Amino acid sequence: MIALGFSQIMITIAVMICIFMSSLDISIVNVAIPTIRGAIGVSISEATWISTSYMLANVIVMPAINFLTSIFGKTRCFFAGVLLFGIGSFLCGFSWNLESIIIFRALQGIGGGALIPLSQAILRENFPPNEQAKAMSFFGIGIVLGPGLGPTIGGWITDNINWNWIFFINVPFVIIDLLLIFIFILDKSEKFSKGIKIDYFGLITMAIGLGALQIMLEKGQENNWFSSQFIVNLAIISFISLVLFAIREFTCEKPAVNLKLLKNFGFFNPTVIQGIFGMGLFAGLFLLPILFQESLGYSATEAGIAMIPRSISMAMFMPIAGRLYNRIGGKKMVMFAAALTSLSLVPLSFMSLNTSAWDLFWPQFVQGIAFAFIFVSLSTIALMALERKDIVSGAGLFNLVRVLCGSIGTAVFATQLENNQIINRAYLTEHIVTNSPYTVQGFMTNPATILSPLTTSPAISKFFAGINQVLMIQGASAADLNNKAYAMLSNFVDRQALIMSFNHVFFELCLLFCVAFVLSLFLVERKSSWHKE
Repeated sequence: MIALGFSQIMITIAVMICIFMSSLDISIVNVAIPTIRGAIGVSISEATWISTSYMLANVIVMPAINFLTSIFGKTRCFFAGVLLFGIGSFLCGFSWNLESIIIFRALQGIGGGALIPLSQAILRENFPPNEQAKAMSFFGIGIVLGPGLGPTIGGWITDNINWNWIFFINVPFVIIDLLLIFIFILDKSEKFSKGIKIDYFGLITMAIGLGALQIMLEKGQENNWFSSQFIVNLAIISFISLVLFAIREFTCEKPAVNLKLLKNFGFFNPTVIQGIFGMGLFAGLFLLPILFQESLGYSATEAGIAMIPRSISMAMFMPIAGRLYNRIGGKKMVMFAAALTSLSLVPLSFMSLNTSAWDLFWPQFVQGIAFAFIFVSLSTIALMALERKDIVSGAGLFNLVRVLCGSIGTAVFATQLENNQIINRAYLTEHIVTNSPYTVQGFMTNPATILSPLTTSPAISKFFAGINQVLMIQGASAADLNNKAYAMLSNFVDRQALIMSFNHVFFELCLLFCVAFVLSLFLVERKSSWHKE
């Protein structure tokens, strides 16, 4: 193992702090939204803008970061990004209404959106060519560990301290990070570039197009997608704006965002696979808490703890993946990881209401290993395909695809989950049967026996008779017996329909990573010489 110099260690620590903070704030707030909603007095739909505003600012800033660094300098933008993120965090903690927290979250998101691609570029420049995979393993630890631990940390802070501290907790780390950046990273010799032709049309169409797309993805399910004129309008605005943006950037001599990098197949292919990885990562972060809480009956804190295995294995295997890259090659690692992820999703496609957290421990742990291999390898392969002058722009596009596809994956699979549950419930209600023995004890110990997709129910009255006997022993009045019995049965059918829906969604994710495996066969690994420039 190659030892790091003191300056290299300090730069790595500074970069990892800001990566972790920025990625953590993608998910840490979600678990506190019900509490924040009550504190500032808004509806659930209004409260979702607290998360949307952060992601919206993220996706707009990421692709434009190369343009900003060309004017102000890379290390200045990095310092400013951390400062903006810290100021936004501090102000979010003092928010007094919905409008204020949305504005401050957007400010936080502007800083956070700049930090991710700049951190990746700075880490790459801080490590020699033979240690590029190691650099990406450090980057990956922060980028995947933050969203994974966010719900657990956010839940604990909200329950034991106060929701304001999910924002205030960033402030001391921001101060430490600013000092480290000022001492070890900030290049005071960087000069402001003058006379640069600004691609206003490209910047405006990009901001409108990505902004409308992100809002559509965040609000689509809530508004029943394209049955809502609001969502239809957003889709039209997004499509027209992004088409104009793409035409402009491919034909402009000095584009705000260098989309021409996507013509490089060595960069394009790993970027597409990165999009699939983003779908899997963010869809999992969305689906698993619902699975644990609504299907398996866990509390919010228990659900957060049950999701830790994937984060732990990702953190454990990122450094290992970095060391293996130079020995076996990134292409083989991505192929192995895509296949491993598909296999890990198979057990999640055959769950029942008797599934426990331990049953889900190993699939999550294995996914973490696979995600570590995928992230390190893809990041290294993609950016090694670019020239030095394109690294910042490429990092911005690469990370934008991960975040944007994460939003797309979350929206698609959330809709699939809801629609499948409705279909499954309708199917199950037509096939309710009580199997022998027809007792409520059988229902309580093994409730799955009351459902059968093959037969109708000739003895349903016998089943309700057993339920009624238990309810009367518990003190229920005769008038309430039927209603309570039907409520118990309906609740169970709902849970059974939901677990079946999860099985469908996780199987679709399994197939998605099969597609990633096929794409990985065409990965091209190239040696980069830009470090010598």
